[in-house]
Amino acid sequence: MRRLVGVAGLVLTLTACGGAASVSALTPTPKAPTASKASAVAVPTGPNVNGCFTDKDGKIFKYGDEDMPGIIAGDGKVGAVITYERGGNVCTWRPLSDRLVAAGYRVLLYSRSSANAPAEVILDMAGRLAKEKGVERLYLVGGSIGGTISVTAALKLKGLAGVVSMSGSPDPADTAKLTVPLLQLGSQDDYSGGGEAIKRAHDAATEVPDNQMQIFPGATHASGLFTTEHGPQALDTILAFMDKHKG
Repeated sequence: MRRLVGVAGLVLTLTACGGAASVSALTPTPKAPTASKASAVAVPTGPNVNGCFTDKDGKIFKYGDEDMPGIIAGDGKVGAVITYERGGNVCTWRPLSDRLVAAGYRVLLYSRSSANAPAEVILDMAGRLAKEKGVERLYLVGGSIGGTISVTAALKLKGLAGVVSMSGSPDPADTAKLTVPLLQLGSQDDYSGGGEAIKRAHDAATEVPDNQMQIFPGATHASGLFTTEHGPQALDTILAFMDKHKG
């Protein structure tokens, strides 16, 4: 298995990132359930990430000046940094996270502030996950802006296993420079990252060793696909792609 180049020096322009911090209170505060659901939904009162991941799911950490929360789940040798869509949160990516952890991957999900440049945060998270004991290779996975910027960030990393972009709109100039496996998924009529944007990025990615795309009917955006009739196929496609290239 090829080891992720550098681990400590993983990123060409990456600055060192700190280890996991102790957690007493994490933001943002999860939304309270509606009155009709209050009796059925348990809102975590301890350390959590957006109310849907707790320390029972993995190792919670904080990062940045705003002490934003994140979690590392699983214990596999191949990791995945998941970056959600604008206006989203980590909760809608739980179906993929759980599937990957069950399949033996190590998964990092994180909340982010609009004040942080997404590409810089992705590189920071990649460096953090690469430093975890036993991690040898990484995937970058993202939805919408998270998928778009994951492609950009991948150009600054060496030894990546691949990139997964769901409803992203990668610049064809970036995908033309990409040299690692690329999987794009999305909905044909999505308002952002739809079929045409995916095809343009796909056609430009002539240097990648495996250039895959899966376009579903409809207009569902990013991780929303996991809750549709196409969800099982989307999850299967992502896992098959990652298994193929994990080394």
